[in-house]
Amino acid sequence: MITLQNVSKKFKNNYVLKNVNFKFEKGKIYGITGKNGTGKTVLLKCICGLSKISDGNIIYKNKVLNKDVSILPSIGVIIETPLFWKDKTGLETLEFLASIQKKINQEEILVYLDKVGLKDVKDKKVKNYSLGMRQRLAIAQALMENPEIILLDEPTNSLDSEGVSMFKDLMIEEKSKNKIILIVSHTIDEISDICDEHLNLVDGTLKKIARRN
Repeated sequence: MITLQNVSKKFKNNYVLKNVNFKFEKGKIYGITGKNGTGKTVLLKCICGLSKISDGNIIYKNKVLNKDVSILPSIGVIIETPLFWKDKTGLETLEFLASIQKKINQEEILVYLDKVGLKDVKDKKVKNYSLGMRQRLAIAQALMENPEIILLDEPTNSLDSEGVSMFKDLMIEEKSKNKIILIVSHTIDEISDICDEHLNLVDGTLKKIARRN
């Protein structure tokens, strides 16, 4: 469980997040929406440790972020538009990223390239990938090391209908592994059928939205 206790984030004198209290549970997919500029991406950055909160606590496994740990352990992330080395192939890109923690081997990388539909173009340079293919690569890098926490910022951007279907199937699979999954989306209707809870970020605070039957 990730617990947010009175979490606030401000830039100069402007509060983007204000006393946010929420508990994200394992085995659930949370869809987070909100108008542009409301702080959805900031929220994800704060939870994963890329941006330090101004007040409050973010707790995971009894560890307080920015006090006990600098970044949450075992986390897979897509934040904003993914940037990759254009002259590396898809496989080389994931191999380089995997070399940082050395948790997985090439065989496991190939499994996720296959899951996102890129195995047949694994040796193609990223500069020759379409936007949708780059988004699929981003999804693969977020999931390939089997993280306990998955934070995704607009993950269906540039995906066609087949890609969205692939993504939803992957999220259901990851949820079955008892993971915490947060998905920021401006088109919640696209993924509402896989979300256990729909949250709206408004006036700096997370509010639950009732599920539609």
